[in-house]
Amino acid sequence: MERWLKVCGRQSGLSMGVFAEGDGYPLMVVESSATIPGNPSLYLSAGIHGDEPAPVEALIRWAEENKGCLKAWNLTIFPCLNPWGLERNIRFDAEGRDLNRSYNSRKLPRITAQLALIKGRRFDVAACLHEDYDARGFYLYEIAAARPHFGEEICRKLSPIMTTDSRSNIDGHRARGGLIRRRIRPDMLAGHPEAFRLHFHYAARTFTLETPSEEGLASRISVHREFLSFLLKKPKTRYGNYHGNR
Repeated sequence: MERWLKVCGRQSGLSMGVFAEGDGYPLMVVESSATIPGNPSLYLSAGIHGDEPAPVEALIRWAEENKGCLKAWNLTIFPCLNPWGLERNIRFDAEGRDLNRSYNSRKLPRITAQLALIKGRRFDVAACLHEDYDARGFYLYEIAAARPHFGEEICRKLSPIMTTDSRSNIDGHRARGGLIRRRIRPDMLAGHPEAFRLHFHYAARTFTLETPSEEGLASRISVHREFLSFLLKKPKTRYGNYHGNR
């Protein structure tokens, strides 16, 4: 929280608040202090699984390194959605729930509060940062929506840092060069991941980046930082259907 407070201010155009409590911890949101018409809008989240630390660290480092560029975006950032789990290196919350299978539930006040906060917002890009113990390199989910698709380009940009997961089938999904491009339906999973909810209601294009948990922490952080830098540097004209709205 101290590091995010230092990022917020005039240079970055960001402010930080607490939108809910989770297992006794404040849940932070960092967002643009003012919406700038014409700026692309970006949703970012990390740490919904507590045993996935690299995305949480990568997200704050990326923000620290790019403070001067962040005003060019309308940003909504959830830096760590499961701080209780992060401190304990546990995937779940204190009651043993997988928060990333609860986005179609109204029973969790923290998720209800998060969705209330972004109600009515539209994002050109939404990105959820994750890790996977079974991964054999990084891989990327791209939910097939707005065109042009960016998945192949992103994988090419990240591959000098870490090899892509070479499997042709990852978690039951067809993959090629570390990329899984999916079309999803509400009935695919009983409990919806964050990315599903974003795709159905909020985002023109949605990505989930997964790095292999058993690789070195520094390498995993580097992959996530480079991914975020790719999104930040993408020309505004390339972004999609909800351009400029937050």
